[in-house]
Amino acid sequence: MQVLKGMTWDHSRGYDPMEVTAKMFNENNPNVKIIWEKRSLQAFADRPIELMAFDYDLMVIDHPHVGEASRKDLIYELNVAEKYKDQLEILSKSSVGLSHLSYNFNNNQYALAIDAAAPVSAFRKDIIKNLPQTFEEVIKLAEKFQVMWPIKPVDSISSFNTIAANLGNPINEKHGFFIDTSIGKSILKMMKDLADLVPKDCLDMNPIQTLDYMSTHNDIIYCPLLYGYSNYSREGYRDSIIHFSDIPSFNADRSNITGSQLGGTGLAISKNTNYLEAALEYSFWVASESCQKDLYYHSGGQPGHLQAWENENINNNCNNFFKNTLSTLKKSWLRPRYDGYMYYQDIGGTLINNYLRGNTSIDFTFKEMKKEFDKSLYVNQK
Repeated sequence: MQVLKGMTWDHSRGYDPMEVTAKMFNENNPNVKIIWEKRSLQAFADRPIELMAFDYDLMVIDHPHVGEASRKDLIYELNVAEKYKDQLEILSKSSVGLSHLSYNFNNNQYALAIDAAAPVSAFRKDIIKNLPQTFEEVIKLAEKFQVMWPIKPVDSISSFNTIAANLGNPINEKHGFFIDTSIGKSILKMMKDLADLVPKDCLDMNPIQTLDYMSTHNDIIYCPLLYGYSNYSREGYRDSIIHFSDIPSFNADRSNITGSQLGGTGLAISKNTNYLEAALEYSFWVASESCQKDLYYHSGGQPGHLQAWENENINNNCNNFFKNTLSTLKKSWLRPRYDGYMYYQDIGGTLINNYLRGNTSIDFTFKEMKKEFDKSLYVNQK
C-alpha cells in the first residue's frame, strides 16, 4: 500500500474536495491511499513551503511561493513528466485568467490550478437593489453603515495591490520603483477613508469571517473587495445566500474592473515523495475537466478549470457565482513570485493595517512599505 500525505487549508472549500477526491482515487486505485491534513487560512499563508515539502507528498499552495520552491528545488516540475505533456497543454488552454500561468516560473510548471479566485464584490441581493459601481458610491453606502470590508494584514495588502492595478499602476518589482509615491499615498488615503466607515472588527477579519457575518445578519449588505467563495452562493450553506459580482472601479471609468489580485490554489508535488507516479496521476485527475466540473465542485470546491466556470449546471447551482465574476478573474493581476515577495507581503500588510488603525502616518507607512519592498528583492538571495 502506497500512503501519501497531503496538506491543504481548513475551510470546506479547501479541505472537503481533497478528502472526497482522495477517497474516490483510492476506490479506483486500491493500492494507493491519500491522507489529507489541514491548517488554518493564516497558517496556509504563513508556513514556509520548505517545511511542507519535507513533511508531505502533496501540497495545496499559493502561487507566490513558487519562486522559493524553484530556488530551493522543493517541488516537482510537472512539465518534465512526458506521460502528462498532452494533459498539461490542455490545462494551459483551460485556465481561468492567469491561474495556470501563475504556477509557471522560470519556464517550469510547479503546480496545477485546482482553485481559482480573486477579490470580487459580495452583496445581499435580497436587500440591496443597486450595486455601487465606483469607489465614491461605495463610500456613500458605507456612510449608511451597510458595508463590511476584511482588512486584516494579508487582506489589507491584497486591497492595496488590487486598487493599484485597477488604477493602472501595479507595483513594479524593480529596485527603486515599487509604485509612484503620489499614487501609493492616494491609495492609502482611499483605504483609510473607507476603513473609518466600516465596523472596527474589519481590521481583524478575513473574507470567510466577513461572509459568515453577511450570510447570518441583515445589517451589512455589501463588501467591495474580498476573495470570492462560491460556497456562500449555494442554497443551504448559510442562513442567507450571498451573491457576487465584479469589483467596483477605483477611478471615474465605471466599467473598469481590471487589476483584482489573483489568488486561488495549485496542487503541487514534493520532490521528496517516494510515490511520484501516484501523485502525478492523482494531481492531473483532480485538475481535469471531468473532475473539476463534477466531483470537485459538488464536494464543495471552487474549480480552477474554465469549463467548470462556464458550465450552466454549476452556475445554476450557485446563483451564477462563476458567470458573474469571471470577467474580474480574466482581468486579474498576477502578484510577483520571486523568492522574497512573501516577506514583503507579510510586512507590507501589517504596515497598512497599522495605518488603517490610526497608529501611524501616511508618510511613514508608505516610506516603510517602499523600503521593505526593495529589501524583499534581495532578502532571500545568496
